[in-house]
Amino acid sequence: MRPCYSPIINQNRNQVMSNIKFLIFALLSTSVIFFTSCDNDDDEPQIIEEAQSIVDLALDTDDLSFLVDALTQTGLVGALQGPGPYTVFAPTNQAFQNLLDSNADWNSLSDIDNATLSNILLFHVLGEAVMASDLSDKYQTTLSVGPNDESVVLQIDVTGGVKFNGSSEPTTTDIEASNGVIHFINEVMIPPSIVDLAVNGDVFSSLETALTRSDLTIDYVSILSDTGPFTVFAPTNQAFQNLLDSNSDWNTLNDIPVATLEAVLNYHVVQNANVQSRQLTDDMEITTLGGKMMTDLESGAKLETSSGQVVNIIVTNAQAINGVVHAVDAVLLP
Repeated sequence: MRPCYSPIINQNRNQVMSNIKFLIFALLSTSVIFFTSCDNDDDEPQIIEEAQSIVDLALDTDDLSFLVDALTQTGLVGALQGPGPYTVFAPTNQAFQNLLDSNADWNSLSDIDNATLSNILLFHVLGEAVMASDLSDKYQTTLSVGPNDESVVLQIDVTGGVKFNGSSEPTTTDIEASNGVIHFINEVMIPPSIVDLAVNGDVFSSLETALTRSDLTIDYVSILSDTGPFTVFAPTNQAFQNLLDSNSDWNTLNDIPVATLEAVLNYHVVQNANVQSRQLTDDMEITTLGGKMMTDLESGAKLETSSGQVVNIIVTNAQAINGVVHAVDAVLLP
């Protein structure tokens, strides 16, 4: 026999089921909008806010108003509203003021031509999200471009304190945005020349000393600061030390006869060419200011000099605004 329910019981049962369905719907709807923090003593529901983009964060930061004006002037606002991810090294207002003060012709950002300002700004942007804890001694490609639209590198040095491009320092780090991360810095960074790469890096300090020796008849600093393009094979400090050790009469670079030193330095410079490593082919002849050499790519990237040396290329494609630098582990001898 089937159980028999009275109309009142059926009515109550239907009302209970209706209430349960409404409660479940309400809970599911509320969970989309609110979450409860376990750390909140009052168990107050918290509204979830959508993360801001890099541009939105800059607009909301008083100390980045110069940066916002520069991005607006150059039409780069839209680029940094893209999905990214990006890392932006954001100069503060004082950093931009110091940049203007460095040039008597610049009283405001509008005095800087847009092409120059745009490339400066892009030099502050990486095409990936890099947190402060991820920084290391390296060359990092930026969105700034040099000859042949090759990406200019930002030199990062974390030894003894973080520095970017040789002198700029972070003041606030790891401000996360929906499309990347922002680090505040205290200096507007100018895309480096080949000379700047040599001067800014400790690994090339001996090369800097050689290029700036007072008795040289060739002004290498002026030449390599020009528009170029150049390709420079840059010996490391250890490479120069090995050269000094090869001659008992040479204790410092000043002991090398000036004519010899100039002949050696010329042999490291290719003029009117921005040659990236991917453009090198096996047995390729390279003409420098001081003579010719050949490439040997059979077992790693090597150079064969006219004097019979075989020298390793140990770091490639440090792109500057006027050329590219490849580090070598020995001083090239013509």
